[in-house]
Amino acid sequence: MNQATQPTEPVMAREASIWAQYYALTKPRVIQLIVFCALIGMVLAVPGVPSWHEVGVAALACLGIWLVAGAAAAFNCLIEKGIDAKMKRTAWRPTARGQLGNHHTLLFSVTLCALGSALLYFAVNPLTMWLTFATFIGYAVIYTVILKPLTPQNIVIGGASGAMPPVLGWAAMAGNVGPEALILFLIIFLWTPPHFWALALYRVEDYRKSGLPMLPVTHGNEFTRLMVLLYTFILLAACLLPFIYGMSSWLYLMVAVVLNAGFILHAWYLWRDYSDLLARKTFRFSLIHLSLLFAALLIDHYI
Repeated sequence: MNQATQPTEPVMAREASIWAQYYALTKPRVIQLIVFCALIGMVLAVPGVPSWHEVGVAALACLGIWLVAGAAAAFNCLIEKGIDAKMKRTAWRPTARGQLGNHHTLLFSVTLCALGSALLYFAVNPLTMWLTFATFIGYAVIYTVILKPLTPQNIVIGGASGAMPPVLGWAAMAGNVGPEALILFLIIFLWTPPHFWALALYRVEDYRKSGLPMLPVTHGNEFTRLMVLLYTFILLAACLLPFIYGMSSWLYLMVAVVLNAGFILHAWYLWRDYSDLLARKTFRFSLIHLSLLFAALLIDHYI
């Protein structure tokens, strides 16, 4: 029922509903992972225990990155509202349901981006602001508008934007982009395709209806499963780099080997005998993999 047909509804309830809709546009679960990965970059950029000043800078950087990332997510919802409406996974979004209009969504996105960029520029450093803004352009424009509807390699190429959080975090604390930050970037960049293709495998009909050229739609289920498996082996090599480069110790190495063995095992079973259930398990494990891998880096840094 439309809110206009309920004149007795309390004003605060309506306001809460509207705020919940705006909040949903920021894709909170995705943003949590983005900020977490950025925080890992911040922590690793500071030798030893950070000072209170560094803690304050990190907190402001996390907030600024959250705002700009939320702006990019909202812009993505605006551009893809027609596609989202055709897919079960995204049909609930306020833009897809017509709860929030184009003007309000665009204004919300611009406001978040402006606030986040200003915070990063004045309270953190200009390098972090420009890198974060470039990430916004990469995801909201280059990936969403250009790559995603044109090529089945959209996830591979567009993964560069999603891999930027630890680079942003490193730049926020160090004022530069060191090789350590690029290693973290590479890990997420190579993690993204098997993570997202596992999702696309069991959501293939949604993508087929939407018209998006996702790999399972254009190249089929079997080819996509093979790509997922091959990428997990390449990802293993990338995940060994922090130890090889001297960023971490044996603790991280052991965790990385176990997690990547688990990812490869999931991908192997998925390749040998496909089922939607296995694809879901592989997708969910990929989230556990990245979270625990970066948590291991964090713990290892202080041991």
